[in-house]
Amino acid sequence: MSTSKTRRTFQPVRRNSYHVGEREARFWRPIDRKEITARLRAAESYNREFKKPGRPNGPLGHVGLEVLQAMYRIIDYKSGRLEPSIDYIMRQVKRSRDAVVRALKALKTHGFIEWIRRTEPTANDGAGPQVRQISNAYRLDLPSRARALVDKILGRGAPKPVDQEQRETEQAEALAEMLAQAGPEGVAAFFATDGHGDALKGLAAALRRSASPPSGQNPA
Repeated sequence: MSTSKTRRTFQPVRRNSYHVGEREARFWRPIDRKEITARLRAAESYNREFKKPGRPNGPLGHVGLEVLQAMYRIIDYKSGRLEPSIDYIMRQVKRSRDAVVRALKALKTHGFIEWIRRTEPTANDGAGPQVRQISNAYRLDLPSRARALVDKILGRGAPKPVDQEQRETEQAEALAEMLAQAGPEGVAAFFATDGHGDALKGLAAALRRSASPPSGQNPA
């Protein structure tokens, strides 16, 4: 009987961690460089708006705003790549590890940042996976309240909620299917009714949205 023992790294590995390179390409999102200043202003406004009476800081805290600003300075805005270590963030904002960790947690709780934990293989021998924890991959985001403010700052109309746009598209597709089965006379009778001119316009717009190629891609 073999008496060989499996070697372990004894490195702490966090639950729900993924190997480096497995998910980052789908996780990271490009950032419009023109939005960065507006995003930071929106975060400051959010922090003031939701500050509870009698509390010295808002929900993000001044350290949270400092960490967020540091993240926007170092992000690769073309790809969204963002993977600083906690030590690196500490050096950038000159705060303790505990302060940075609490700030990241607050930013995540309020929808300004998301992350995935990652591991990488080691050179250790032994049966089974030999991995160690490495820096998280981070993604910068905005809660709906802050997104609306960014759009206002940049002079853009507020986009429709995703569920509303999806609902309108489904309704338009159902209407198109009904008209396809109605035949020419049925279609004529439908649009002869008062108010259905707007329905036709909505149908066309919704179908254009549903047929549009994903953002950044050219149509076939």
